[in-house]
Amino acid sequence: MAGLPGCATPVREPAVPSGLHARATVLGVPNERFHPASGAAPLEAEFITTLTRHVARTGAPLDGPLPKIDMLAVSGGGENGAFGAGLLCGWTAQGTRPEFEVVTGISTGALTAPFAFLGPSYDPQLRAVYTELEPKQVLLPRSLTAALFDDAMADNSPLFATISKYLDQRMMADIARAYDEGRLLLIASTNLDAQQPVIWNVGAIAKSGHPKALDTVRRILLASAAIPGAFPPSMFDVTADGKQYQEMHVDGGAFAQTFLYPPSMTQQRQERLRKGQKVLPAEAYIIRNGRLDPEWTSVDRRTMGIASRAISTMITSAGYNDVVRIYATTVRDKVGYNLAFIGPDFDKTLSTPFEPSYMRALFDYGYQRALRGYDWAKKPPLV
Repeated sequence: MAGLPGCATPVREPAVPSGLHARATVLGVPNERFHPASGAAPLEAEFITTLTRHVARTGAPLDGPLPKIDMLAVSGGGENGAFGAGLLCGWTAQGTRPEFEVVTGISTGALTAPFAFLGPSYDPQLRAVYTELEPKQVLLPRSLTAALFDDAMADNSPLFATISKYLDQRMMADIARAYDEGRLLLIASTNLDAQQPVIWNVGAIAKSGHPKALDTVRRILLASAAIPGAFPPSMFDVTADGKQYQEMHVDGGAFAQTFLYPPSMTQQRQERLRKGQKVLPAEAYIIRNGRLDPEWTSVDRRTMGIASRAISTMITSAGYNDVVRIYATTVRDKVGYNLAFIGPDFDKTLSTPFEPSYMRALFDYGYQRALRGYDWAKKPPLV
């Protein structure tokens, strides 16, 4: 320790006090984000307002069939995001990919979601992100002393540069236009101070025209993919009750690896179903960027080996529980359920983080399965 006189821990501005997090704002845009743990009403109101614009845009007669809503949820999974990217591109080539009215993303799914939201015209960029990416475009390793003196074991500024390369003003304009048409792009991160999930309304931010909107959305994607301990958190300057504070955000996967909409959000839909009234027909597609079958390994009888295996087991279990939770919600709300995941027939292993050959192979695996006509699971395995 005496040999490390120059080391200093990172500093930050004061955190939002307890109980004020739901009132804190980044840009001052009223519907820029939602705090589902504090109540689903604001998010439900946003769904209703936005989808009302969608129905109006279709010109559907009030006494005729209502237009169908297609929703897409893209999970976390690090390098395994190549699976979802390949599936989406192969789905385009197969010719049956719908336009999604709602797209949600967490972690690597947050990086996929804007491309998926904007549709096939952005497939070349989506393909490039997951087949041409090299580790140096994601992270810069730090020394072992980072575990004691820094906020993560790696610097993710290269990932921010990569995000900024693709997410430009033209893409923001396209997202804003889609939002005007009645479509939602939602990205989740975790507010570590408040221990609360945050759902960011990217379309509303893009539409706001705020001079900091582009930078904010870039940092939202970076935050959602910031694996705690591995990557630094993203810091957001906010205002609450007229005072300045700073929030610390990390990977949305700290709360959930996949989300569609909060189960508490659809009381109005359930009431209409009970009364036999019309509701918007809806279909949900969930891309799980990971496996759902157990992966056997011989665990080394050492502290780090046991702890690492236990953590990976908890992550795997949480991912499975997410798709089961979404399934239960869609059954209750009479929403079609379609699940995609990496099957046991993909046997290539990852030898180093963000290994290009692994990601290209997994992209092709997802692409080929979609090109043949993806066999969507209508319920999670074992359910």
